[in-house]
Amino acid sequence: MKSTTLLGMLMLIILSCNDDHKKPDISQIKVKLTVRRFEKDLFTMDTLRLENSLLNLYKDYPLFLTDFIHNILGLQTEDSILLNVGIKKFIHDYKPIFDSTRMIDAAIEKGKDEIIESLRYVKFYFPTYQLPKEFITYIGPIDAIFTGPTGSHSEVITTDALCSGVQLHLGANSTFYTSAAGQQLYPAYISSRFITEYISANSMKNIVDDIFPSNNKSNNFLDVLVDQGKRMYLLDLFMPDKSEEIKLGYTTVQLKGLKENEALIWNYFTENNLLYETDMLKIRPFISDGPYTSEFGEGSPGFISLYIGKKLVTKYMDTHPEIKLNSLLELTATKILAGSKYKPR
Repeated sequence: MKSTTLLGMLMLIILSCNDDHKKPDISQIKVKLTVRRFEKDLFTMDTLRLENSLLNLYKDYPLFLTDFIHNILGLQTEDSILLNVGIKKFIHDYKPIFDSTRMIDAAIEKGKDEIIESLRYVKFYFPTYQLPKEFITYIGPIDAIFTGPTGSHSEVITTDALCSGVQLHLGANSTFYTSAAGQQLYPAYISSRFITEYISANSMKNIVDDIFPSNNKSNNFLDVLVDQGKRMYLLDLFMPDKSEEIKLGYTTVQLKGLKENEALIWNYFTENNLLYETDMLKIRPFISDGPYTSEFGEGSPGFISLYIGKKLVTKYMDTHPEIKLNSLLELTATKILAGSKYKPR
């Protein structure tokens, strides 16, 4: 009994040491990130003197305001009268959403703190990368959602700021999403992620995509798996303490099922010759979002490639610890597959 207990304690110590080894010391790395609450400045400005108010807003947000008007609100007109009408209408229509965001102020602050911590890891791993200087929150149209290589969300990145669209972080049970109109836009499997815990993870996904821009050279399923796997691997490095469910966008039950059936899923891909499949109709179910992956049943998540791709790249890096991150990002999918010897059981 005593030897078993000692062995158990020893294993805990070893595991603890391994965890510490995976997390570098970032205590000396300083990051300054200014929080700007654009939605508060927008919704409280004097709309009776809109032109003057917009000029003042432009002074405070010289880069973001233009992006907001043209790319987020989608107001492309150069006619100042039509522009003002569009902005006034947006402020009037979205006042209830603005009022609701007051309840998540503390959560937004927590998200900012998580981003700062993650940016310290970014600076450790990529010391020459130019970090954003500001974290800007905003309210955009309810249907304003942006798609990246590892998911869709309301977070965007500009030349010097990370920006979060808080209209899609009001809580999964918000009536804005659970209404009939809301569910037409965002079914439950999507709106379940409209919680504040995703603010930092989505923001860091944008950082990952900025460090590792998509080259659109994915020729087959394996290319997509490895591309997404590299991104999720970086996200793990930048957010070692964030839950795996939030980073992947899976429920706890879905993640548990994936871990238990990882070998069966990989065998399905290999036995059906899917790794080098180029027909998007055949591979799309595995590389895109959805309530589940039909081939694996209702208990599975959509976007199953995020998990399998990450496991593949992680296995490669565990097998080749000498490989630097910049070199990893340049490696081909076939080299990573061969070098990983990935065969889950």
